[in-house]
Amino acid sequence: MFLRRLMIERIAAAGQAHPCPIAQLDNFAMRNFTNDAVFDDTLPIADGLLEAGNRVPLDRLRSAMEDWFRRKSYLAPTDTLRITELPAPTP
Repeated sequence: MFLRRLMIERIAAAGQAHPCPIAQLDNFAMRNFTNDAVFDDTLPIADGLLEAGNRVPLDRLRSAMEDWFRRKSYLAPTDTLRITELPAPTP
């Protein structure tokens, strides 16, 4: 189910990137306000790291996370999120 590993970073207005804390990722994953089942296929694993299934669209995930993080004051109005799909680990 969780075939993809995603890096979730907060980009400050000055351009500095910081991994999103796992507590914030977990808050989104566990209390998702969207009621969209597609986001059920996400699992926070560490600061800045989220595992996701293939059916999770990255553009919708970024948009929903930015909205949720702003509502929770985790993300400043001038900050954005960057979601990068990491290469699959080799066996």
